[in-house]
Amino acid sequence: MPLVVDTNVAVVSNGRSRQASPVCVLTCIEWLEQIKNGIHTLVLDDQFRIIREYLQNLRSSGQPGYGDAFLKWVFDNYRNVNRCELVTITSISEDLGHFAEFPNDPELRDFDPSDRKFIAVALAHPQHPAVLQAVDARWWQLRDALRRNGVRIEFICAQDISL
Repeated sequence: MPLVVDTNVAVVSNGRSRQASPVCVLTCIEWLEQIKNGIHTLVLDDQFRIIREYLQNLRSSGQPGYGDAFLKWVFDNYRNVNRCELVTITSISEDLGHFAEFPNDPELRDFDPSDRKFIAVALAHPQHPAVLQAVDARWWQLRDALRRNGVRIEFICAQDISL
């Protein structure tokens, strides 16, 4: 089953989120391990926007945490079609996070521009995979609008989302 992974899942798995409980940290680690073990395939964009965001928030050397180890795995596997799928998304205004695949819904107008690529990738993929989300309250607040627009989100730490 393909999945899109929001950066905060890897950040939480590193233990770097104050609002994430120990159970949430372990849940994030388990999901990343499922991807690394081939239970799920990781869906990324073919222009490496998601990988660049991972790079800004994780590290691939030194004493890595689980999320950092996931980043290394992504580098090692992003071209392996058995582990990762690359999809094309159409940039309308890159610096504003506007993509043709992102829903044109007034309720989503203020959705975080840096997170729009995850939605665009999920909707561009033929299977419309779920986006793994850990503790981002804004996604939680907009979950009905996202669902209405065909976006599936797997809130793996819903109990830890602070509104």
